[in-house]
Amino acid sequence: MNVPRTYVLVVNAGSSSLKLRVLGEDDNTVLAETTVERWSGGDETGPLEDFLRSAPPVHAVGHRVVHGGSAFTSATVIDDSVRARIESLTELAPLHQPRALVGIDAVRQLLPGVPQIACFDTTFHTTMSAATTTYAVPAAWRHKWNLRRYGFHGLSHAYASRRAAELAGKPDGRVVSCHLGSGASLAAVANGHSVDTTMGFTPLAGLVMATRSGDVDPGLLVWLQRAGLTLDDLEDGLEHHSGLAGLSGTSGDLRDVRKAAESGDERALLALQVYVHRLRQSIAAMTASLGGIDLLVFTGGVGEHDAALRADTTAGLAFLGIELDTGRNTETAADSRISRDASAVEVWVVEAREDVEIATQTLGLLNATDWRKR
Repeated sequence: MNVPRTYVLVVNAGSSSLKLRVLGEDDNTVLAETTVERWSGGDETGPLEDFLRSAPPVHAVGHRVVHGGSAFTSATVIDDSVRARIESLTELAPLHQPRALVGIDAVRQLLPGVPQIACFDTTFHTTMSAATTTYAVPAAWRHKWNLRRYGFHGLSHAYASRRAAELAGKPDGRVVSCHLGSGASLAAVANGHSVDTTMGFTPLAGLVMATRSGDVDPGLLVWLQRAGLTLDDLEDGLEHHSGLAGLSGTSGDLRDVRKAAESGDERALLALQVYVHRLRQSIAAMTASLGGIDLLVFTGGVGEHDAALRADTTAGLAFLGIELDTGRNTETAADSRISRDASAVEVWVVEAREDVEIATQTLGLLNATDWRKR
């Protein structure tokens, strides 16, 4: 049953910003929006209050929550018990989970009585097979602590892969989706379902990111502890001082790294090379998981706006049948094809619209539960 004229507030509390949007009933029309850059993640409600004061009245709120663990495999109405379970997963996503909770608490205070829905980044990856999600560690560990690969950025990968398939007219295509921003991950998507991804038990795994290390030899971490680093030292170093920042000595913003590299900074140049190597390697791995590739998709702040990165990455993937069109890549706009007409694999740039995915899941849950009768 459709809910007429339902406006959804989407709250996307990221690792470095707070994005707020009100979407209309078609899930795509943005009626109001604002982004709080360099958001501290504290309990200040001022930006949210200011936004709600000028935005149209909303009938539901959808929150992006990074980690759902095994407890949450679909969008869920937030109550006190759900909030507590989300908080219990904080140690698995320390950069993101506390910020989502701040957003949830603030909106519940400012909009009492309005349904609040948690939409999880991990949900999209629940279709991955046991062979993909299982770690080769002692079974006793796996069972006691539910150790497995969860995967993240699912809201972005779900939208970007579906949108690219629609644009290309290949609804059953094999898609490798590249979400590249401050955080970064890839997803292998077949027939709209995730079959593999680069992140794992936490959002620290996989690609090199702005301040996160991505994959590191676990033996190295054991060695560092024996050498004197504490667990807090390791967590802080891997989450906040690694990745592009640790390699280059810059902020970790790829724009700053590129600028430094162009000025001759050898550390920054190495950072770019490491970033591209890991990205290219992982695209090939996702392709192997799919048994081939029909569409390669770039999304996220870096994926959408760094033409040089897209060119450098795809330059080493010609063996997969990827041929970039230099002109299209340089002049591209959102939701555009950047590969040559003759390319066996189509390459697309898709605008990141996690908000659309969140609004869709929020409305879907509310319609299914007929919340107006409550």
